Amino acid sequence: MRRARMIVAAAVVAGFAFLGCGESTGPIVIDFDWTGVVDPGDLIEIKGTNGSINASLATGNEVVVTAQKEGDQSDPATVDIVVVPHAGGVTICAVYPDVPGQPANVCAPGDQARLNNQNNDVEVTFTVAVPADVNFDGLTVNGSVTGTNLESDASALVVNGGVTITTTELAEAIVVNGNIVVTMGEGNLDRNLEFVTVNGNVSVEVPANTNAVVELTATNGNASSDFSLTRINAGSMQGTLGSGGFDLTLVTVNGNVMLLRGT
Repeated sequence: MRRARMIVAAAVVAGFAFLGCGESTGPIVIDFDWTGVVDPGDLIEIKGTNGSINASLATGNEVVVTAQKEGDQSDPATVDIVVVPHAGGVTICAVYPDVPGQPANVCAPGDQARLNNQNNDVEVTFTVAVPADVNFDGLTVNGSVTGTNLESDASALVVNGGVTITTTELAEAIVVNGNIVVTMGEGNLDRNLEFVTVNGNVSVEVPANTNAVVELTATNGNASSDFSLTRINAGSMQGTLGSGGFDLTLVTVNGNVMLLRGT
């Protein structure tokens, strides 16, 4: 997972790079279906532009990815689905036509990808079956990212849309415009985790025995917690859960933040 402040910066830049993207109601094309094995601890990374990414727990040990393309003014065939295996797992991207005057689009893992789009309204909806212990990362500009009943680490980056994740392990989410709702089943953090949105609410549920240093910040809103934290003001709370350790940070500019106690 990336450091959150770097992700926020990337998200804002991406939001301006993808121009002319709107909701599509045209013909639907289902022409992508990929099945493969990703080693435990490695990553299945899905990168979209217009459209949602929906992940759920796989029934076996294979990752299964399908993509549904829908266009209104633009032809769905102009958008390619590209699969890039690499040392850390597999990256799958919706690659739109190159933008004149901009470098060519490329699907690549992490920050190496370049996925500009201009005036192409094709939406690509990804559905992903994620085996236990295979990490999941979903990134899209216009759409939501969901992860349901996962048994691995999960992260999401969205510009316009929400994030909803439930996992037995750790998670992280960054949004510009939208809500974050996350339930984590692992309370022993092995790194700093951040849940950040600009416009929206942040709700994160963690186990009762979580160990972390917590900071809640709602610049124009309220902060609340099921755990005993020190209130700085209406929109700010701080404290230590259990023996402390890594940071657990919930932030919104316009909205509320809530830290919930799970079992």
